[in-house]
Amino acid sequence: MPERTPILITGAAGEIGGVSRTMVDMLLEQGHPVRAFVRQDDERAHSLRRAGAEVFVGDLLTIADVSAALKGVRRIYFSMSLSPYYTDAVSLMAAAARAQGDIEVFVNMSEYEQSFMTFEKLTAPEEERRAWLGGLVANWSPQQRAHWVAEQVLEWSGLPAVNVRAAMFVENPLMTWLALEPLSRGELRLPFGDHRLAPIAGYDVAEVCAKILADPAPHISKSYELNGPEAKDMRGFAEDFAAVLGRPVTYVPEDVETWNETYVDTALAAIPHTAEHLKTLTRLMGGGGYRGTTDQLETLLGRPPKTVRWALENHPRIQKLASA
Repeated sequence: MPERTPILITGAAGEIGGVSRTMVDMLLEQGHPVRAFVRQDDERAHSLRRAGAEVFVGDLLTIADVSAALKGVRRIYFSMSLSPYYTDAVSLMAAAARAQGDIEVFVNMSEYEQSFMTFEKLTAPEEERRAWLGGLVANWSPQQRAHWVAEQVLEWSGLPAVNVRAAMFVENPLMTWLALEPLSRGELRLPFGDHRLAPIAGYDVAEVCAKILADPAPHISKSYELNGPEAKDMRGFAEDFAAVLGRPVTYVPEDVETWNETYVDTALAAIPHTAEHLKTLTRLMGGGGYRGTTDQLETLLGRPPKTVRWALENHPRIQKLASA
């Protein structure tokens, strides 16, 4: 039977196709009441109401708002856009959940890197850290560090937490809007050399989280590492882009730091926290810091992950470029 107390979903006003927004629709379709936590009462909030969600307008960094949003809630999904205050927000939500009590599950959106950027690995001497992480990175980005601390906070809290550690989304800016201008010329310009990656579709992550929230008991205290169906090099991704765009696309490898300066620094100069995170990701991937795939998503959902091509076909920016 569907849960009758509302399931709290943070980050619910993300753009259409985002994990939180997709989860809201999935849970509502299954008959679960949903309370969507949003920052502003705007058209995105109105869209959530039209879909059938209860909308709570507040600030994840204000404990009074967080506590009010939790009233009557027993199941929580926490996600937040990249922020220097990410750990603060997780900690406030955990504190409010502990104070309220009777929480059945706290689903924490985390990062695939947490599975290998462990305390032991990243307290080793710098030379060892660089060797383990591919040679271009020795430390976390501030956002990766925030996710690591968030996982520790939830463990210390004693709450029934589940960490969903997702690989880079196909929808990540590195693969979509930062790549649009070269793609319009038939070039996929990325600094990943010949390394192989298995990015995941946001839809798949949403379905896993919705499944956990609908029936949390089997998942408590677990961490799941999720990625796409297969690891491919960038030439394979260029083929996917070509198929979706309906035109030839050639992979053009670039130097990591040159690419970061040209694309990330230019586009995100006003958001240094986000810029530093994306630059650390490119260094990790460009240095070969991601290794292998898991079958955890298929085990959880009983089906293979969605393909990169499927995710691109359903991405608004890529659709717009294809029709241009």
